[in-house]
Amino acid sequence: MADGGFSLTVLGTDGSYPAPGGVCSGYLLRYGGFTTWLDAGPGTMANLQLHIGLDDLDAVVVSHAHPDHWSDLEGLYVAMRYFFGRKGVPVYAPQGLRELMSGEKPDGTFDWRVIGDGERAELGPARWPWSVTDHPVETLAARVQVGTRALGYSADTGAGWAFSSLGAGLTVALVEASLTTEAEGSLQHLSARQAGAAAAAAGAERLLVTHFSPGRDRELARAEAEAAFGGPVEVAEVGKTWEI
Repeated sequence: MADGGFSLTVLGTDGSYPAPGGVCSGYLLRYGGFTTWLDAGPGTMANLQLHIGLDDLDAVVVSHAHPDHWSDLEGLYVAMRYFFGRKGVPVYAPQGLRELMSGEKPDGTFDWRVIGDGERAELGPARWPWSVTDHPVETLAARVQVGTRALGYSADTGAGWAFSSLGAGLTVALVEASLTTEAEGSLQHLSARQAGAAAAAAGAERLLVTHFSPGRDRELARAEAEAAFGGPVEVAEVGKTWEI
């Protein structure tokens, strides 16, 4: 990919815990020569290194403090502190996540930047606004805007949140599809049908569904999302890259 491109590489798609041989939530974003690791669930650090070297990582963004979205930060700290000798790695995360880490010390390896609802930041050439979702802990959905192209990431959420809080005109919506239609409302997560409806309401051009509970029929999830979205839907696959 040329430095001027904008791409999403899937590092992991399992929700809540990893299925046999699976990896939890994580994505690599590359744009304008800048690299961002979005969510650092268990297993994602190993997959990240299939695409970039750890010393080429520019920033980390974590949506919330459930371990299936952040626990590989522990390994990243060890690598940066003891093997790469890096200081000041930017980590954008909600208030309180740092205190959950068992091994991290205030030695400057990580440059913690607390984010919250309605806050914005520039990560390289991208603008990132965040919006708090409908989830049991503070969880931040994100819009990643590079020029005229925009990725919308739902993170984890129930039906009480909408992409409209991040603005209209998404090129790609990356939306969790944890639940079956029958289980809607049982947890603060979306079904594939709700994911499709949310992306359609946002006017998204394309939809990727992700964050599948172990054992979830992913082809059925795709079909349910597609019926609600009104257009083709793709399933996020580990190791696959999409141009935004």
